[in-house]
Amino acid sequence: MAGIINAYSAITLAVPPWLNKCRNTWQLTAATFVGLQSMSGLVILYASIVKKKWAVNSAFMALYAFTAVLICWVLVGYCMAFGDQLLPFWAKGAPSLDQKFLIIRAEVPESTNFDDGGLIETPTVKPFFPMASLVYFQFTFATITLILLAASILGQMNIKAWMAFVPLWLLFSYTVGAFSLWGGGFFYHWGVIDYSGDYVIHLSPGIAGFTAAYWVGPRLKSDRERFPPNNVLIMLCGFNGGAPYAANIVAPIAVLNTNIYATTSRLVWTSLDVVFFGKLSVIGAVQGMMTGLSWATILMAILSGSIPWVSMMVIHKKSTLYQKVDDTLGVFHTHAVARLLGGLLTGLLAEPALCRLILPVGNSRGAFYDGNGGMQFLKQLVAAMFVIAWNIVSTTFILLAIRVFIPLRMPKKQLNIGDDAVHGEEAYALWGDGEKYDPTRHSRNASLYGEEMAPSPYVNGARGVTINL
Repeated sequence: MAGIINAYSAITLAVPPWLNKCRNTWQLTAATFVGLQSMSGLVILYASIVKKKWAVNSAFMALYAFTAVLICWVLVGYCMAFGDQLLPFWAKGAPSLDQKFLIIRAEVPESTNFDDGGLIETPTVKPFFPMASLVYFQFTFATITLILLAASILGQMNIKAWMAFVPLWLLFSYTVGAFSLWGGGFFYHWGVIDYSGDYVIHLSPGIAGFTAAYWVGPRLKSDRERFPPNNVLIMLCGFNGGAPYAANIVAPIAVLNTNIYATTSRLVWTSLDVVFFGKLSVIGAVQGMMTGLSWATILMAILSGSIPWVSMMVIHKKSTLYQKVDDTLGVFHTHAVARLLGGLLTGLLAEPALCRLILPVGNSRGAFYDGNGGMQFLKQLVAAMFVIAWNIVSTTFILLAIRVFIPLRMPKKQLNIGDDAVHGEEAYALWGDGEKYDPTRHSRNASLYGEEMAPSPYVNGARGVTINL
């Protein structure tokens, strides 16, 4: 028994006095689950929900975003989002790779909040785990944001342009929102509520993705008119209680409310599909789940399941702008519209006791409660307008700069053929897809363990392999 107790209480070089092993375990577990949402959750989702000829390209865009974001994050991105203040909406960039930095106690330096009299109202955020845990946890949010953005431009954006876009958007757009709302920027100290990312993770890629789709240009007419998912069942495979940095009472409330929100929203979306189209749609169920605390949770979920549905299924088809901009997976509707709605409804429904648990500013409450509730709605509205405006401007400038060197849209040949032309690979060896494959163009397929490969006699069929024994 003494040995078991010592395993949890002994202070060593690897277990400093401030380290709480349970909280560190909780944070790493939460980070792992968010990471799994990206790798492999969204990678599988994108590869499955798109037309077969774009499965590899769509999966690779998500895979590349995960890879590039991590490198940029530890080199400079983390400190730009959670470091020392440079501007009211931006922090100073610096590496977060040094071992002396990673093993010290986690801290968000600009999170100390002062009241009107200059006294400390809320102390600096100092979780009971090392900086390494916090750096990785926040990375998983950064990478999933970029991957969500990718859904707006699947099957249309030049992969080389995407490779240049990811690090630039991370550094010049995502870090601004993250610092402003989470890292100690002006919206954080004003008391704007953005628990786990209504604005940072969902509204920003929804707006940026729509903007990117405008500048990149649409898919081929045939792809826009018919874009069936290549694997509906696997698509079904593809929020977080770790945001309070501790396994405290906020965490289970967040987990429970998130599941209530997602399931209610999904139910509302599929019900509307049945009422208006007469069929239950698996794709609709997935879209409804993405749009989405208590009675307030259910009310918010009902609105978030219905208003984005109207936006996507009704307004989209009648709007000239929506028809001109080809948002491949409708990220504008499922994330921007839904999470803008969520952020504004929070300004109305935020319960005072729960606000005291998570906000650095005291006396915060929704407009439906007594006191200065209307002020909270105003805060949510102003923050949303800032996030929208910043993402439109920053995304536009980034893409226009990239366009000088790299075409944003794929060449017509690649748009026609898909993965085979872009990557020299296909997701499945299916018969009669209509894609034309010339194995002589891909040297690594010219031989198979020293055996010759002959071109397929089937011009529009599957790849043909003849083994000369």
